[in-house]
Amino acid sequence: MAATIQDLHILFFPFMAPGHIIPTVDLAKLFASRGVKSTILTTPGNAPSIQPSIDQANDSCSLRHPIALSLLPFSAVEAGLPDGCENLVTMNLTNHDMRLKFIKACELLRDPFAGVLRELLPDAVVSDYFLPWTQDAAAAELAVPRLVFHSISLFSLCASHSINSFKVLESVPPGGAESFVLPGLPHRIEMQRSQIRDSSKMPEMAAFFDQCKNSEERSYGVVANSYYELEPDYAEHYRKVVGRRVWNVGPVSLCNRNEIEKSRRGDETSIDCNQCLSWLNTKKPGSVVYVCFGSMYKLPIAQIREIAWGLEALDKPFVLVVRGVRGNDSEWLPEGFEEEVVGRGKGLIIRGWAPQTLILNHEAVGGFVTHCGWNSCMEGVSAGVPMIAWPMFAEQFFNERLIVEVLKVGIGVGVKEYAHFGAERRVVAGEEIRRAVGRVMDGGEEAEEMRRRARKLAEMARRAVEEGGSSYVEVGELIQELIGRKKTAGTE
Repeated sequence: MAATIQDLHILFFPFMAPGHIIPTVDLAKLFASRGVKSTILTTPGNAPSIQPSIDQANDSCSLRHPIALSLLPFSAVEAGLPDGCENLVTMNLTNHDMRLKFIKACELLRDPFAGVLRELLPDAVVSDYFLPWTQDAAAAELAVPRLVFHSISLFSLCASHSINSFKVLESVPPGGAESFVLPGLPHRIEMQRSQIRDSSKMPEMAAFFDQCKNSEERSYGVVANSYYELEPDYAEHYRKVVGRRVWNVGPVSLCNRNEIEKSRRGDETSIDCNQCLSWLNTKKPGSVVYVCFGSMYKLPIAQIREIAWGLEALDKPFVLVVRGVRGNDSEWLPEGFEEEVVGRGKGLIIRGWAPQTLILNHEAVGGFVTHCGWNSCMEGVSAGVPMIAWPMFAEQFFNERLIVEVLKVGIGVGVKEYAHFGAERRVVAGEEIRRAVGRVMDGGEEAEEMRRRARKLAEMARRAVEEGGSSYVEVGELIQELIGRKKTAGTE
C-alpha cells in the first residue's frame, strides 16, 4: 500500500526554553493540521506547560491528527544542576557554569532519545538547533532524517555566515565601537563590534556553537519560522550561498486561531486575559505602547524606572511587562508612578507572563518595544505593529537590522552593547526611550510609513499560511518529500 500523509510520523524535539518550546509546539500543530502524525518530545518538568496547549489543539477542530506527548527523563543532578531544573528559566542565567551544566544535561538525553526512536519509529525528527547530538543519534539508530528547526530569522543566519566566512572579526578588536560592513549580503549591513558576541570570553560556548553548526551542515535540511515574502533575498541567499536546504513554514504562531490558543503560549499568564482585553478596549485604536522583553531577560530595577519615566513623559497609554521583580511595585517604580499613572488607567503593568499575541493583535496597540527575539519579531510582524528595537544578546542585534534597515517597520532605541546574562550594560535613559517610542507613536509621516509597511507585511503573513500561500505550499512540499522517502524505504 502506498504511503499517505496519515502514515507519516514526525517527532518534534524542542530545546528546553520558552522561546524554543512555544514555536516548536506551534510547528507540531501546523503539521498535525495537515494530517501528519505528530509527537512532541520533552522532559517531565516541561510537560505541564506543553500539555494544555496540546489538549486545547486536540479538542479543537483544526487538527486532522491528534498530537501526542512523549517524555524523556532529565538528569539534572547527574549534570550538577539542582533537582527539577529542566528549563533555562528555572536557572540562574547569570552563572555561566550553570548554563554549561544545562547543556551537559541535555547531552545526557542522547541514549533515552535513541530509545524513543527505536520505540516510536518516526519517519523524521525535527529537533532544535541547540540539540546537535540528535543528528548523530537519529542517523546512527535508524537512518532517520533530522531536520533542524531554527527559531531565528534567515537574515541572522546569513549574517552569521557572512561574519564566519569572511572572518571579518579577525581585524576588528572585540568590545569596541568600530564599525564594519557584513560582506556578501543582498543589502549593505553595517554593525559595530560591540554588538557581536565575543567568543573569546566563553570558549566552551563557542565550541558548543561550532558543534551545532557542524550538526546542521550534516542534517537533512532546515525548517524556518519565517515566510518567503518577509525576507525573500535571504531565503535565496541561504539556499544558494550558505548552501542549506530550507523550508519556510511560518509564521507558526498563526496556527493559533482562537483566543484560548493565543493566550496559552507558555506559563500561565499572570493576568486574566479578559481583564487585559477589557482594559485595551477602553483605549483608542493605535494609541497603546506594548513593552515586553521576552521570557529570558530580567530588567534591572534601574532600567525599569527609566522605562517608567519615559512612558510617563510620552503620555501614551501603555502595557509594561516585567519579569523576576519581587516586592511591592513601589519598590521598583518611580515615586508616585503607581498612583498617578497606573492607578488612573494610563498604564497596565503585567508581572510575569503576558498573553502577547492577544495584546499585539488588539486594535488599540500601535507600537511594540521589543528585545528583538525572533518569536516576538514574528508576532509583531504578524500583527502589523511597528517596533521599537531594543536588542540585548544572541542574534537580536541582527534582527534589529532586519526590522529597522531592511523591512523598515521600526526604529532602534540606540543600544550598541551586546551583554550576556548578568553582565553590566548601559541603562537607557527615560528621555531616550521617550524619543524613540515617540517616533513610532506620534502619527507623523515617518510613523505612518512604518505603519503602512507593517500592515502590508501582516497581510502577506496571513496569505502565506493560507491554502495556496508560500508557507502552506512549502509545508506541503516537505510532507510530500518525506512521504516519497518513506515509500522508497519501504520498497528496499
